[in-house]
Amino acid sequence: MTTRRNFLRNSVLGAAAVVASTPAANRAMAATAAVNRGAFKPLRISMLSYSFHGLVKAGMMDIFHFFETCKYRYGLDAADLWTGMFTGTEDDFIDKVYSALEDRQLVVPNIAVDGAHIMHAGGDDPKELRARQDRYMQIGKRLGVGFIRFDAGPYMLNGRKEEDGWTNEEFDFIVKRYKELAQVAYDYGFKVGAENHWGPEAYWSHTEKLIKAVDHPGFAICMHFGGWRGTPAENIAAEKAAAKYVAHTHIPWDTCEDPNLPKRLSVLREAGYEGYYSVEQHSAQNEYNLVEAQLGRVTAVLTSWNRGRDGELYPPRSEDPNKQVPW
Repeated sequence: MTTRRNFLRNSVLGAAAVVASTPAANRAMAATAAVNRGAFKPLRISMLSYSFHGLVKAGMMDIFHFFETCKYRYGLDAADLWTGMFTGTEDDFIDKVYSALEDRQLVVPNIAVDGAHIMHAGGDDPKELRARQDRYMQIGKRLGVGFIRFDAGPYMLNGRKEEDGWTNEEFDFIVKRYKELAQVAYDYGFKVGAENHWGPEAYWSHTEKLIKAVDHPGFAICMHFGGWRGTPAENIAAEKAAAKYVAHTHIPWDTCEDPNLPKRLSVLREAGYEGYYSVEQHSAQNEYNLVEAQLGRVTAVLTSWNRGRDGELYPPRSEDPNKQVPW
């Protein structure tokens, strides 16, 4: 007896067989099989999971939800991690993180490790800081990261000013420890370093001194755009000077909104930067939409570059007043 299900099944199979037997279909199938997955230059764009710290605090996102968001909401191939999303560091949890990344084919360009700064101060326990550093180096190896950020520290207490930098004793301690970590990172196949978002390392003069003192191929920096202290002109100058030492980057809202975003990002391209362009959202509200807006602007720049252009965000309007669109 011919049922509705059998009729539909046979009709679909028959139609598929006819289509598959045509020359055009055969050519299409052959083209699909021979497609070159390297035909297009990939967009190295990601976002730091701190961008959703508001949702994390509200109990509305965890690290696994973040992976889903990267892959399926924004179509990214990378997950830039902040340790505030790590609910544990034991092997069992890290194995789950690894499996989740593998299932979604996501790479980890960076782990931003909070609470593991190199130089202690105040109530910090030096042994705990060092143990946290060592553990995240192992985690970085397990997850195949590209870079791990440990802040240099310390917190400036008792009236000390960040611009004054480190004492000689502090600087020697920081350099020695970074050298140790850089060697381990180098052996593991990634890099480790500082970020210019707080402490003396937010001043280019201090960070440049640190880079030259560590002087190791396993050491680099994460450049937080707009994070250098000083005037706007000094900030731009620092971005240009630091570009050749950058292994990872975080691009906040203000930088994404800057009409000069293409020029600012181009300092990395001109320096031969091969890392990810990672956005970071700080507002802790409306995070999904604001992150999407940031990703859109950075994507526009990278896509323009891939097409041989200069990264323009929008074609310039005509100077002819007769061709201007009234606003």
